[in-house]
Amino acid sequence: MTEAPDPEVVELATKIFDLARRGRTGELVAYVDAGVPADLTNDRGDSLVMLAAYHGHAEVVRALLERGADADRINDRGQTPLAGAAFKGETEVVKALLHGGADPAAGTPSAVDTARMFGRAELLELFGEH
Repeated sequence: MTEAPDPEVVELATKIFDLARRGRTGELVAYVDAGVPADLTNDRGDSLVMLAAYHGHAEVVRALLERGADADRINDRGQTPLAGAAFKGETEVVKALLHGGADPAAGTPSAVDTARMFGRAELLELFGEH
């Protein structure tokens, strides 16, 4: 039998994931600097980087990567933050992830496959440079 999660911990985690989605860099970084794992994931395997990337927050992505987050952390659906950013057409996020070591070929579909699927030639060029 599994113990039910502490409601206060769940509430805090929900707040932290929301900070990543909303691009609240300063507040999020304060939590990470205080000990919240930079690679914290939600119940779907989405990391803080994934949430920030998908919602177009390059500054948050850079800050998390600087604090040791994994640029290629794959969620439960096999997707990477780079593929999410490619899907959304978030060029600045893509650049931040590539600078942080993200692999355009990782995940299913990969960022390369996603960019091809949605005709994002400018992103394919960026991927070719790495």
